[in-house]
Order: sequence, then structure tokens, then C-alpha cells
Amino acid sequence: SKKKGLSFEEKRARMMEIFFETKDVFQLKDLEKIAPKEKGITSMSVKEILQSLVDDGMVDTDRIGTSNYFWAFPSKALHARKRKLEELESQFAESSQKKEALQKSIEKSKIGREDTVDRAALLKELAALRQKKEQLKTEIDKYRECDPDVVEEMRQTNQVAKEAANRWTDNIFSIKSWAKRKFGFEESRIDKGFGIPEDLDYID
Repeated sequence: SKKKGLSFEEKRARMMEIFFETKDVFQLKDLEKIAPKEKGITSMSVKEILQSLVDDGMVDTDRIGTSNYFWAFPSKALHARKRKLEELESQFAESSQKKEALQKSIEKSKIGREDTVDRAALLKELAALRQKKEQLKTEIDKYRECDPDVVEEMRQTNQVAKEAANRWTDNIFSIKSWAKRKFGFEESRIDKGFGIPEDLDYID
């Protein structure tokens, strides 16, 4: 089956891992080499991902001579994320209050069930605010991906899963070796009998 590609937010989180894990300063060309090899991010998408992180204040950049340099540290990223979350939460609270006020106005306008121009306008604005509310909720969830604690948790979870998979792979190889010695079975026969893939191997 075709391997599923990384989502935009997964790429952003993995790009932040590069900065958090190395605590180094990079040029774009450096990241275009490192990201595909270490994080599975295609080199063609590195510039777009990097620019989105710069725009959100998660990554700092400066021009020295003729070159642009990029860096990000966990403390800076966390501070920027908290500041953005506070801003979004403030907008969310303001939208919720406005929505409540509009809802009351709409209820009041229903008296007599007249289809007035004002009522239609209020309904239109309410629909727009509901859409804005959902966008803000999505935006808040997006910034969780850049939380250094979440990135570290993802890294540790991946490591535990990899180690567990390798332990089971080791167990399978041991059982196959025992079966060949004990019963003289051919390896291909064991693989076929137990549904073991021929290319079974440890995860790097």
C-alpha cells in the first residue's frame, strides 16, 4: 500500500525537533539536507514549512552578509506559543461574547416573527462568527504541535514503539532459529507457515 505522507502540522513539529534537539543555527540549504534524512520532510517543502514557523514567531531568522540564518530554542518557542494562545483565547472570548449578544438580539427580533432586514443581517453575522469561532479553535489546536513538551513526548513515544517492535522482531528470529535446529525446517517454510514477511528486519 502507498505510504501516507506527513501532514503540514506533522512537518512543522518535526522541523521544530531539529532546532530543539541540536540547539544550533542553520541556513536554508542545511535544513534542506537534514530534514529529508532525519525527519522525512521532503526538501522541496522545507522552505514553506520554515517560513510558516518564522511567520508564527516559532523560529527566529536574521541576515548576516548575504546569507539568512535560522534558529529556535525551546524557551523562546514556548513563550511565543503561549503569547499566541493568549491572543487567540482573547479573540475567542470576544467572539463568544459577541455571539451571545447577537443571539439575544436575534431572539428579540423574532417577536412578531417579522423577517426584517436587521434580523437577516444579524443571522448572517452570527453565522460568520460561528465560523470564526471554529477557525480559532483549530488555530489553538495547531499551536499545540509546536509545544516543546508535546514534541518531546512524541519523540519518546516513537522511541518506545521502535524498541518494542525490535524486541518482537528479535523474539521471532530466535524462534525461527530454534525451529530450524529442532525440526530441520527451511526458513522459507517457517515464514510461509506463520505468515512472517520475507523482508522482516529490525527498525533503525
